Amino acid sequence: MNSIHRFRAKPQIPLESATLVIKGSKEVNMEATILQTRQDCEDLLEGALWLGTGGGGSYQEGIELLEEIINEGLSLGWVDAESIPDDVWTVTVGLHGSIAPLSSETLAEIRDNGLTETQDEWYLVKAVKELGVSLGHDFGCVVSGELGPASVADTLAVGARLGIPVVDGDYIGRAVPEETQSTYCLHGKNSHLFAGVDRWGNSVFVKNAVNIHALERMAKMLAVASYGDIAVATTPLIAEEMKKIVVPGTLSQCLKIGQTLRASRENGSDPVDAAVEASQGWRLFDGTVKSLKTEDRDGYYFGTVEVEGTGDFQDQTLEVWFKNENQITWLNGSPWVCSPDLVTFVYKESGRGGYNAELKEGDEIAVIGMKGVEGFRTKFGLSLAGPAHFGFDIDYIPIEELMTETAPKIVEKP
Repeated sequence: MNSIHRFRAKPQIPLESATLVIKGSKEVNMEATILQTRQDCEDLLEGALWLGTGGGGSYQEGIELLEEIINEGLSLGWVDAESIPDDVWTVTVGLHGSIAPLSSETLAEIRDNGLTETQDEWYLVKAVKELGVSLGHDFGCVVSGELGPASVADTLAVGARLGIPVVDGDYIGRAVPEETQSTYCLHGKNSHLFAGVDRWGNSVFVKNAVNIHALERMAKMLAVASYGDIAVATTPLIAEEMKKIVVPGTLSQCLKIGQTLRASRENGSDPVDAAVEASQGWRLFDGTVKSLKTEDRDGYYFGTVEVEGTGDFQDQTLEVWFKNENQITWLNGSPWVCSPDLVTFVYKESGRGGYNAELKEGDEIAVIGMKGVEGFRTKFGLSLAGPAHFGFDIDYIPIEELMTETAPKIVEKP
């Protein structure tokens, strides 16, 4: 069975004016944003670093993948969610696992177990095909599960290689460590099944997990067994349902932030302040990474970062706890900005977002805060993504309220 609807694009033209056509029982024209050059891709992924909150995969891996897709002559881009016909089946695909670098011991164990050759077909593409065959669905659209440079690049590359459009949006509005922090969980959409494929070609179809927590644990344990990560295709929804829960416009938001960073570097203005304004966020703190304590455990990368204040933040400290992505902060020892709001490290000089697996002591950073998805601020939403979910007895206070009370320095929103 052919499990994929396909689209064709006109020759790549300026960003705002390409037309895509879904093939299937009917054809639908859709205006699309098309990335034409490496510079376009760099802008997109620089913005995705900001919204990745320390996770969402490596920028370098993401940019290399997108450049590879462009060199293959394929179209990279996205369409507005509302332009997808309601009866089209949509799918989400991404990587599950820890973002920690592989140790020399793990690399040796991989070789000892004979896992030396990766499969010919890219494992994210194969995961979508496996899910389509298992369910008997023709997938005609891809939705990003989260933001972050590799997460966004993976989604765009899957769409390009399968020939199906990608939605301008995602199911979280940032990067997160667990499936539970997604809008499909928030809105009670059943996502208790998945197809998983690792880079060596091992594949599995989980027909039914009893709940999202069980699905999350199974996917992470499969990632551990696969020595790092596993490609997971999940959340099969018809477009009518997808449109009700997707966080719209987030890929365009990533592109805007990245373009702002580049423009500010070129004109000599402060790239951090410029991108804070573009993201409607706050500059929470400036400082130097004083200490970094990390642990790779249970398919996650845990850590605590201590930032020693500099400049206007001299003699102050900020502590940030992360589980893959940044979740909880303490300003001078007191609980401060927490998930579901976003906390991102960025490098002060360039404004480029930080990736927690690459952070190191001595880095000069700014810490940025942004509002999270409103639905996760409800009582139920906080049970999925708030401090208590991560085991902290901390009352969540929305970031905009904290900024009027405690922020040492605030960049005014536009």
